[in-house]
Amino acid sequence: MFESLSDKLNGVFKKLTGRGRLTEKNIQDALKEVRLALLEADVHYKVVKELVSDIRNRAVGQEVLESLTPGQQIIKIVNEELTRLMGDAQHGLEFEGAPPHLIMLV
Repeated sequence: MFESLSDKLNGVFKKLTGRGRLTEKNIQDALKEVRLALLEADVHYKVVKELVSDIRNRAVGQEVLESLTPGQQIIKIVNEELTRLMGDAQHGLEFEGAPPHLIMLV
């Protein structure tokens, strides 16, 4: 599942990095592909809708950094929003009692 999602997102980003200048249409097309990739990976519709909306709001109103191309700027925004969504803090497992401990994976 993650390989498929990763491949699809990489495909979207390759299309964006090849462009020297991005238009509103390019951004919309890329976000549509990102939305479809996330939905196919069984991400909840409301989460995808909120994520794409946040990315669009940041991408449209933000100036492109001099060190980045417009395509790289979009990739940076998507990365930051996905990190924010997933949580940027790491949490370890806390076990109670004596070992061995059982972990159920679904």
